[in-house]
Amino acid sequence: MAKSGPRPPRGNAGEHSQSADTRAALIAGAEAALRDVGFARASAREIARRADCNQALVFYHFGSVTDLLLAALDDLAERRMATYRVLLSRAGSLTELVESARTIFREDLAAGHITVLVEMITGAQSVDGLGEQVAARMAPWRELAQDAVGRALAGSPLRSLVPAQEVAHGLVAGFLGLELLASLDGNTDAALALFDRAALLAGLADLTGSLGLRPGGGPADGSST
Repeated sequence: MAKSGPRPPRGNAGEHSQSADTRAALIAGAEAALRDVGFARASAREIARRADCNQALVFYHFGSVTDLLLAALDDLAERRMATYRVLLSRAGSLTELVESARTIFREDLAAGHITVLVEMITGAQSVDGLGEQVAARMAPWRELAQDAVGRALAGSPLRSLVPAQEVAHGLVAGFLGLELLASLDGNTDAALALFDRAALLAGLADLTGSLGLRPGGGPADGSST
């Protein structure tokens, strides 16, 4: 499958600007189509209608509908990643990490961001090679989550017991599951209740760490008092 990418520049600056505007409109139309009607119905015609342009431009700029949908996923991921980095960079404890996760959950669900990813995952079941491309795009999310978990666990007695990589994998998988279920039935109460429970546990872990029960600093390291 050909990777999406910009066409070689042609014509003058005005034409280049118009071409960039068309690409942006198609990407926005593809994202909206995935969110509103799903992968199966996100056709060139549907996307072009939302972008208010000729459907032939889908193939001119992106080569295929699938590559356009991947470009839309990339665009969304880039924008959300910037937001996630800011939120998670402020999480210096497990409690703050849970609160950041709650904020991300509510924002993504309200805007339908996870729906776009879920639709691409669904579409991967029927399009050869798409699964690998979507999976590759998940790697940065796991890495970001792993970094955030590592920082939050730095002063926690759980650091030696809970590998950050495994927690990060669980967080990404859990987010997908929680947001998918919430988007299906429109009920966020169960998911928010889980965040409440997680916040209580995180608070206890942070309190334990603040009392000096951490690796190399107390009984948590296995040494005698």
